[in-house]
Amino acid sequence: MAGIRVALIPAVSRIFSQPSSFVSISMSKLTASALVQVADYFKVLSELSRLQVLCTLKSGSKNVSEVMDATGLGQANVSKHLKILAQAGIVTRQPQGVSVYYQIADPLIFDLCELVCQSLEIRLQEQSQQLQRLEVLRQP
Repeated sequence: MAGIRVALIPAVSRIFSQPSSFVSISMSKLTASALVQVADYFKVLSELSRLQVLCTLKSGSKNVSEVMDATGLGQANVSKHLKILAQAGIVTRQPQGVSVYYQIADPLIFDLCELVCQSLEIRLQEQSQQLQRLEVLRQP
């Protein structure tokens, strides 16, 4: 069953590549099975090492050795995460001689990551402001 879900993830990627008004309308009307696909897509992105690999590939295609050098991850770990990202349709594989080069399939993935980072930044700023207000209240 997991293999079927991974194979369907590229279809979910297309949902996120549409204009944001399309996404907000569609998200509220997705069936439970479609939401499972969305959840699986986000699961692929929920691992720190995979995010490191994606960040490394943002500057262009790289082979496993180059990803290892940039991330400090081991060969088996990098290969495993690249395989998962490729199965999800997030990266593509391009054989070149004896090496395989990986590249981002859809650069909109970085827009999605940027939205998450901006949301986290806002939340952290709000929490910081709340803590500062509490500190003022605690002072005699």
